[in-house]
Formats: sequence, C-alpha cells, structure tokens
Amino acid sequence: MSSQVLDTPPPTPAPADDDLAALAARHGLSVSGARPTLPEYVRQLWDRRHFITAFATAKLTAQYSQAKLGQVWQVMTPLLNAAVYYFIFGVLLGTKRHVPDYIPFLVTGVFIWTFTQSSIMAGTRAISGNLGLVRALHFPRAALPISFAIQQLQQLLFSMAALVVILLCFGVPIAFSWLLAVPALVLQFMFNAGVSMIMARMGAKTPDIAQLMPFVLRTWMYLSGVMWSISKLTKGDHLPHALTIALETNPAAVYIDLMRYALIDSFHSSQLPPHVWAAATGWALVAGVGGFIYFWKAEETYGRG
Repeated sequence: MSSQVLDTPPPTPAPADDDLAALAARHGLSVSGARPTLPEYVRQLWDRRHFITAFATAKLTAQYSQAKLGQVWQVMTPLLNAAVYYFIFGVLLGTKRHVPDYIPFLVTGVFIWTFTQSSIMAGTRAISGNLGLVRALHFPRAALPISFAIQQLQQLLFSMAALVVILLCFGVPIAFSWLLAVPALVLQFMFNAGVSMIMARMGAKTPDIAQLMPFVLRTWMYLSGVMWSISKLTKGDHLPHALTIALETNPAAVYIDLMRYALIDSFHSSQLPPHVWAAATGWALVAGVGGFIYFWKAEETYGRG
C-alpha cells in the first residue's frame, strides 16, 4: 500500500491566468461578448442600420395584427385618450375655459406625450423582453432600444396625419411655423432614445422596474402640461421660483410646448419658457449622448445571468 502511494505522480499544476491569456492572444482568441470601444460600437450600429429600421417597422406592423381594425388603432388609441382627458379636464374641471383652441392644444399634447411615454416603456423591456434574441445573435444591443424609439416615431407620424385634420377642422390655418415641428421632433427623438437606453440597462438588471414605470410616467404626464397650460399656472409669483423653473424646464413639457408653438397659431411665443430651444437641445444631448454611453458601458452583461 505504501509503495502505491509513493508511486502516484504528483498532480499537474493548473496553468496561470497569465499563461492562458498569452495562449489565447497567440492564437487570435478574444473574450466572447467583450465590449468594443465606443467608436467601434458606433460603427457596428451604423452597419446594422437597415436591421434597426426593419425591426422597428416589423414591430409596428405586428403590434395590432390581431385586432380587426388593424393599424387604425395607431391613431385611435391616442385620440380616445384625448377624448377621455377632454371630458375630465376640459368639461368637468373647466380647463378649456382658460386655454384658446383647447381641443388642438389637448390633442397635440397627448400625441407628443404618448411618443415619449411609449418609447420609454418599450425601452424598459427592450433587453429583458427580448432575451432569446440577445442570447442567440451577436449584435450591438443598443439596436433594440433605438429600434423601439424608431417604432414609436413611426407611430407618431401616422398620428400626425390625424392631428393635421383636427387642426384644420378647428380653424387652425396652415403656416410656415409648421416646419418647426421637424427639428422639435428630431430633438425629442434623441431625448426619447437616450432615456430608453438608460431604462433598457436598468430593466435588464431589474425587470421589476417595468411594473413601476406606468406609475412614474403617469405622474410625469400630470406635471407636463398635457391637459393644462403651464404658462397660465406659473404666471405671477404665487409659486416658489424653484418649482416654476422645474415645471418650465421639464423635458416633456418643453417638447410639447415647442410642438404647440409650431402648429397652433393661438399658442404664442410668450407662452414658451425662456430659452426653450436651448433647453430642448440640451435635454436631447444630455439624454441622447449620456444614455448611449451609459448603455454601452454594460454591453457585455446583457443576456447573462
């Protein structure tokens, strides 16, 4: 028995991590799912731009495929929401008495708010709701929240056709100021996409956030002047100055006010908060660039665990 113990060869020592790294590098191996550099990540996204737009269009087409009215619901849903808000806030609470062109004012606010709300909600589930796709295919994960933001932009463009009809029916004339809607929507899209990427990273780590977001977004909507005029409320000195600044620089309210100024002739520049275009551009850059970098920093963690 003792001779057998003496004759047993000693165990082979495990190779050091440095040796394994050198061996992998010598044979051209790299870490699976490693985060690329930021410029390389941007290049990968650009290379997959056709996938991003095709994915967004496919999602939009499939969204109401089971409904009998199909894509009509893309316009009907925000219109029905506007009808409910008109009855509650415009009729029961009498808000319409203090706002000229209240129905165009309300419908514009509902449509623009819905764009932000739907983008953020879809972004929150962009990773956690598509784990099969994330784990099966290799692609820059930011493609998912960006494609969902594009999907909501496409849906808004359908709704804008109905909004134009409503504006004309209520006597709002076509004007050159309508062209301002284009840069306003571009800035809002950048903001929405950035916040969607922030929420996508948070939702990937903690999926329960998706259950909390409807309450957060509903509170945000009531603070954003969708159904009431912020300029009327903040007129005078009856509110604390900090609260007035917070209401006026609220990003959702900024983009809603810009669209109302562009489309409704009775909504004058005096009703816009100070430096509104600077605020809109600032929010777009902070959320868009900051959200993109924040999402990219966790690229290698998505779909794991």
